[in-house]
Amino acid sequence: MELRQLRYFVTVAEEGGFGRAAERLGVVQSAVSQQVRRLERAWGVELFERTTRRVRLSAAGERLLPEARAVLAAADRTARVAADITAGDDGILRLGGIHGPGDRINRVLGELASGAPRLQVRLRRLPVTRRLAAVRDGELDAAFVRALPDEPGAAPGLTLLPLWSDPLYAALPEEHPLATEPEPRLEQLAGLPLRLAPREENPPFHALVTGAFGAVGGRPVPGPPFSDLQATLTAIGTAREPSWTLFYEVRGLPRVPRVAVRPLAGLTVATSLAVRPGPPGPALRHLLGALRTVG
Repeated sequence: MELRQLRYFVTVAEEGGFGRAAERLGVVQSAVSQQVRRLERAWGVELFERTTRRVRLSAAGERLLPEARAVLAAADRTARVAADITAGDDGILRLGGIHGPGDRINRVLGELASGAPRLQVRLRRLPVTRRLAAVRDGELDAAFVRALPDEPGAAPGLTLLPLWSDPLYAALPEEHPLATEPEPRLEQLAGLPLRLAPREENPPFHALVTGAFGAVGGRPVPGPPFSDLQATLTAIGTAREPSWTLFYEVRGLPRVPRVAVRPLAGLTVATSLAVRPGPPGPALRHLLGALRTVG
């Protein structure tokens, strides 16, 4: 029996299916199914009743689910105690990072280095789904995330601490009539084909955009595919048919020939810190202190 197998079992039970559990865990569905099957063979019981239409807990699964949760909770507590013993100023902070506008992230890391000079920071950049799964599984102590709403269910099994909000920008051909607007509104752009990355590449940002359109009573007109920002902006400036895209600032606002970049009126993207529930250990407390200082 492995803790991973118990975590997969609990997640399938909570999500009501292997596909949704795999999405939450940031792994492929076959891996979840395989590990649950191995757990069933090890215990000699069927944990789920599987049909072509649904998956639900068996009687044995219902009895074992509270025990599995208790084991996982005990393992998490043990890991936190061990981290508290070895951490302090000499510990390690495993942090999921993002590219941020301006130097805000660098200022946070600089404040952290000043306040805890012997603390080692191991920064990892992962896709957002994998980043959240790494915090949930204890591979990361915390992670910066964008566009996740501060509401129940946004990041199952995690706590989101709101940090700051940044403006969203529209990029459109500089000869388009809306390029003269200092802050175009989303409803003004609704009829122009939108270059938006597929949902699976960044589910929170995709949901933010489609939700914003819904709030103004519309939906985006699909445009040519979004690749990376530089290539997309170049295409917007040179394509025969007008289109647009929206983005958040990462390393300063780009300047591309024949492309106008304008802040979108009333639309922002929020950045949060994702952590596991419960009291923070020493390394995480240093990070929270640095965030409060930077503001």
